[in-house]
Amino acid sequence: MEQLTGKMFYDMYQILDGKEVTVSGWVKTKRIGKEVAFLEVSDGTYLKPIQVVASGSLLAELDFGVGSCVAVTGDLACTPEAKQPFEIKAKVIHVYGGADSAYPIQKKRHSSEFLRTIPHLRPRTNLYASVFRVYSVMMRGITKFLDEEGFVQIHTPIMTSCDGEGAGEVFRLKTEKFYGKESYLAVTGQLHLEAFALSLRKVYDFCPSFRAEDSNTTRHLAEFWQVEPEIAFCTLEDLIHFVESFCKSVISYCLKEAAEEMTFFDRFVEPGLLEKLRGTISQPFARISHKEAMELLAKSGEAFESPVYPGAPLQTEHERYLADVIFGRPVFVTDYPKEQKAFYMYQNPDGETVAATDLLFPQIGEIVGGSQREDRLERLQDRIRECGLCEEDYGWYLDLRRYGSAPHSGFGMGTERLMRYITGVENIRDVVPYPRTPGGIAF
Repeated sequence: MEQLTGKMFYDMYQILDGKEVTVSGWVKTKRIGKEVAFLEVSDGTYLKPIQVVASGSLLAELDFGVGSCVAVTGDLACTPEAKQPFEIKAKVIHVYGGADSAYPIQKKRHSSEFLRTIPHLRPRTNLYASVFRVYSVMMRGITKFLDEEGFVQIHTPIMTSCDGEGAGEVFRLKTEKFYGKESYLAVTGQLHLEAFALSLRKVYDFCPSFRAEDSNTTRHLAEFWQVEPEIAFCTLEDLIHFVESFCKSVISYCLKEAAEEMTFFDRFVEPGLLEKLRGTISQPFARISHKEAMELLAKSGEAFESPVYPGAPLQTEHERYLADVIFGRPVFVTDYPKEQKAFYMYQNPDGETVAATDLLFPQIGEIVGGSQREDRLERLQDRIRECGLCEEDYGWYLDLRRYGSAPHSGFGMGTERLMRYITGVENIRDVVPYPRTPGGIAF
């Protein structure tokens, strides 16, 4: 027999009026009076809990605490004049698993700092249950858009023999005896994806990425998830148009498919969130070169902690100022100095910059990093040497330029950063189930 979920009850309660039903879930609140008791039960499928009314002999059976898992059988009754549209008048209450007063999530507002200490229990709060439901919706929106654009999903390896970014911030694995050489947890699946883009034209992966950066910030994780599309016969200009359409489509999908949760975030997390997101999808993204960005920052008169000068690297404070203050909307920054970017990026005719772009979002900073890939064998070989990398390690990657090379581009987007923007949640540690950051790993 199919069991009704909390979401299904809210979709169907009018046709269930007067019928016997069973609801299973966890007790969110419990109020006991002399003659009647009220329980709020949620199974996590919907933001709103289901109110259960117990009376008579059932009052003696309510010796379980908040957090207990129960199954309640009773008659559903519509309550059009009450706060909730329906309630269940309990006949039988079965306790699957009890919880005593030590249960750490009670009916009060808990700080994010406290809830980070119990990541195995925090999904039972309204905030985190909503975050992870919307994350699932966002991923459906991403795959829906890419499927409709004709992309093929590829699973790239998590263990790799080469550093995909060439930055050296990798987690090294002790695999010399197994593989006969050193290997790493993948920083990116991009290099492997390029091989498939040069065979299947449009491909993407969705995979974990690992970076051994000693960064304790609200925007960095040592383990995070990326969606990485790679497209053959695609220039940087083409890529920028694609990324803008991609981001707007995903945000629109979340607004439509997770309306209840988005209203919750707008009310309790970031007032004005819905207006912000609607503005994001209704206006064109801005675009400037790295050189122009430095000029605007220098003219601003703002006292930045990191100096601003021609060719300086963009720091988070610079990114935020550009997106939040100067433009007030997402902005593409293009044509970075080649010294600041990875070896695989296409060198511009000036010999000093590369055909790269970072998409900066208000409140967040960089949310997408992409580029046209270097498709000229000699230029790529020179760049590998310039970066002090071992050409032999990238022999297979160079083969892609030896045999049927083609112009191609791609980008990576950290899904957790987009989630921060969509939900208004400030700290990236609050949009992942088990955050991996420097200093310890408890779960």
